Amino acid sequence: MNLNECDQFFAVGLISGQWRLVICCHLAESKLRFGELKKRIPKITERMLTHQLRKMEEGGLVKRTVYAEVPPRVEYELTKSGQELRPILKELHEWGKKHRKVTTAEKRSTTHNKVLA
Repeated sequence: MNLNECDQFFAVGLISGQWRLVICCHLAESKLRFGELKKRIPKITERMLTHQLRKMEEGGLVKRTVYAEVPPRVEYELTKSGQELRPILKELHEWGKKHRKVTTAEKRSTTHNKVLA
């Protein structure tokens, strides 16, 4: 099978890339304005946030709504397709939490064994 034919590869391509998964997690909670997203992800630059939001919009994960106000108000939210990621994001959260505990315990055990040796 060619990688281009692999549905998992396609799906991961939509949410991979620097910051996309983090953005999805925040938008899974609620629709947010650009500034609100920036505050929730303080290490991301405005340029990178804009770039990732555009890519996610092109991929059909994010919807951008511009309100005709002064100053203009722009909100971002997950599309219906993006909302289908919610249970997957929850499972990833649970897996990550469990795996972090296992990894941390293994590191402690390895460090303890090195000290004893």
